[in-house]
Amino acid sequence: MSEPKNRIRAAYTDSTITVYQAYTPEIGRRAAHEGRFPPTWKRDRMTWIKPSFLWMMYRCGWGTKEGQETVLAVEISRAGFEWALQNACLSHYERGLHADEAAWKRQLKRAPARVQWDPERDLRLQPLPHRSLQLGLAGEAARLYADEWITSITDVTPLVHTIHAHVQAGDLDAAQRLLPRERPYLVKEGFLAHLSR
Repeated sequence: MSEPKNRIRAAYTDSTITVYQAYTPEIGRRAAHEGRFPPTWKRDRMTWIKPSFLWMMYRCGWGTKEGQETVLAVEISRAGFEWALQNACLSHYERGLHADEAAWKRQLKRAPARVQWDPERDLRLQPLPHRSLQLGLAGEAARLYADEWITSITDVTPLVHTIHAHVQAGDLDAAQRLLPRERPYLVKEGFLAHLSR
């Protein structure tokens, strides 16, 4: 069965979903140690969370990019995640989905979250034909994320480096075995209709 163009893929339980972010060691290690983001984490900025582990690896270069050396697995409530989706706007204008570009801009300005669909990646970080979710949180959504939705924060940088070492050695089977077990995140029919172009 072929993959749909857009799909949320994630590791999740009945009540939580794991998303990924990467930060400087100063922020990332403290967040993992304390189970919450430190005061230096800016609640007034948009923050992007990624349910796809391999898309996060593409974004942070396996934890090698400056300012993204510490990779965090952030477990948040599914209720919070789905609230963000329900209150999100697409990050780009889509003819036929929005009445016009001006209407989209008004919605974007009001929305506390925005959705962006980016090509999923393979172990070599090459793009795949289907796309995975990036969810941007701002304003109310960023504050709720930091202060209410998080159930745990884990520093997965050692795992990232181990998987990357297997990829560099050409042992993709070993790398694959260590990947988080992600599966399609099921939502009610029509739930993502306003976000899936």
